[in-house]
Amino acid sequence: MEDMRSFAYLCPNCKKIVLAQRTRFALSAAAVRIECDCEKSELRAETDGMRFRLWVPCGLCGETHQAEVSNQALLEGRGVGLACPKTRQLCCYAGDRTEVEKAARELELRAEKDRCEEPEAFTDNVIMYEVLSELKDIAARGGISCSCGCKDYSIAVHRGAVDLICKDCGGRLRLPAATDEDLDRLCCQMKLVIHKM
Repeated sequence: MEDMRSFAYLCPNCKKIVLAQRTRFALSAAAVRIECDCEKSELRAETDGMRFRLWVPCGLCGETHQAEVSNQALLEGRGVGLACPKTRQLCCYAGDRTEVEKAARELELRAEKDRCEEPEAFTDNVIMYEVLSELKDIAARGGISCSCGCKDYSIAVHRGAVDLICKDCGGRLRLPAATDEDLDRLCCQMKLVIHKM
């Protein structure tokens, strides 16, 4: 049986691992295309006899990366892993079947973990907590009002800011809540005035 080399990448479209094999002869003789079953991505490889040039769809950042590796690196031994320049994580493997299949399982698990992780609710959770705590203290001493005369307001919390909204006229005061400087600025305030609409 002819010696085979394996390829694996994570499809940026369907997020499934694409795993395929080609003979050494096929790799050396002509350009190779390895397409995902969803038909939205394909890995391409071609050689000039000395080096392989690969175009790799990246399931980590969504772009297609170009890489060059020596014929020996691709056709001999364990093989190579190619990294996404944006995430600095391996996104494609080529070489020995056992090594490539093992690496592909790890890539699939990492991609699944990344999909399941919820993004942080706020730019900085600690800063947001401190800003809300400080607002509570200012409100407790009657320090929040609107220029229309109303002292009744609501709060809208965003990823990196807090809005104080007058319940009477709808005026808004946006307070940044993402950095230490934002917190320091708020801590210096004895009163906060929402500007009338």
